[in-house]
Parts: sequence; C-alpha cells; structure tokens
Amino acid sequence: MVVKVFHNQGGMAKAAAEHAAASIRNAVRSHEYARILAATGTSQFQFLEALTNSPDIDWKRVEMFHLDEYIGLPVTHPASFRKILLERLIQRTGIAKYHLLDGDTDPLVTIRRVAGELATAPIDVAFVGIGENGHLAFNDPPADFETQQTYIIVSLDEACRRQQVGEGWFANISQVPAKAISMSIRQILKSTEILAVVPDSRKAEAVRACLEGPISPMAPASILRTHQNATVYLDKNSAALLTPAAQITA
Repeated sequence: MVVKVFHNQGGMAKAAAEHAAASIRNAVRSHEYARILAATGTSQFQFLEALTNSPDIDWKRVEMFHLDEYIGLPVTHPASFRKILLERLIQRTGIAKYHLLDGDTDPLVTIRRVAGELATAPIDVAFVGIGENGHLAFNDPPADFETQQTYIIVSLDEACRRQQVGEGWFANISQVPAKAISMSIRQILKSTEILAVVPDSRKAEAVRACLEGPISPMAPASILRTHQNATVYLDKNSAALLTPAAQITA
C-alpha cells in the first residue's frame, strides 16, 4: 500500500482525481470500458468535483457501482448516497450505466440485483473513504473479514451514526437509520485497484489505527494494507498522528 500526504485537502483531492482519471482511461484503453466503485460522504466531495472535471474520460464507457446505502432513507433525503452520486457524479458526467442501492425497497432484492450485475466482471478501480471509527464502507468495527457475500445488511454503531450527525446530515442521532446495505470487506478487496481518499483532522485517529496499528476487524480499513494495489491519499490533518517515517509529503 502506498500512502501519500498533501499539505491541504485541495491538493490531495486534485492528485487523487488525477490518479483516478488515469486509472479509468487505462481501463477503457485495455478492455473498452471501466468499472468503478464510488464512495460518498463529505470527505469525497472535493475529490468527486475534481474527478468530474478531469479531461479526456469517455464516461459513456464507465459503469458505476455503489458502495453502501442506508436502509429506509428516501432518495430525496440530503443524506441519501444515491442522491449524492446522482448529483455529484452521474449527472455531471453522463454515466449511463450505473447500479444504485435502493434502500427504500426490500434490501435483499436490491442485494441480489446489484450483486448479480457485479459478478459479471471485476471492478477496475474502487474509490473509498475511511470513517471516524475506521469503517470501510459501512463495515463498522468489529467488521466481518470473512464473509464472501457481495453485499451485507449491517447495523450501524453509535460512532458511525454520530459521524453522520457531526457532518450535518441529520439533526440528531435518532434520525440516523440504524441499518444499511454495505459492500463486504472481501468484495471491496476484489477490486483491481483501490484509492482511499481521507482528509480532515477528525479522521486522524482512525488513520493512525488503520495504517500503523494491527490489521484487525476493530480497525476495518486496516485490511487495505493487504491489497496489492491500494493508495491512500491524506492531507496533513488526517496524517497528523502518523509517525514521521510513515509520512510521504507531496
């Protein structure tokens, strides 16, 4: 795993987007299409903005999959990950083939539908974040490192739900859905390449735990260290608790 640290969030987002754009272009050149896996959340907004403004991407040849979604939250709610992806990625680029997780209907039906589409070919590049509790997608600690299911139904822990309140998506924790659909850890790791975009000081403790602590279900994103082609993009705030030897300033 490669760790890159930038002086500010803007520089980090720009560099991550340039990397992501190059990976998409390479996939299209290699096999005429690119399959991507997209994350949401406020930590991804600058990255998505830079990515959608990247030149020379044939977005009509890009197929997008969805990392996670709340169960029971309508697509009209500001916190809906479907809404965010539609507004900040799909509609801005013209991606025509995408598979969103519908948390409003029977989640098992949604899982079967999207998992079936996902099984037809590998994900070329996955864009992920790391939660304040170290979660990867909505795999909160202790995460299931063993299940081979494509998507799972998870119960969100208090730290995860409080993060959503802190980011301004909900007025209080009682409004945050208790359950979600999440891509499993093993399925995320099947991606050919993974880019983790993790800015902000509120992520610093999780970054330290996941990059310097043991690889453990209690720090779910620590599993990224086992992937042969993963890059973590940090700003100086999210990297603040790393030992100097672990920091690569760009």
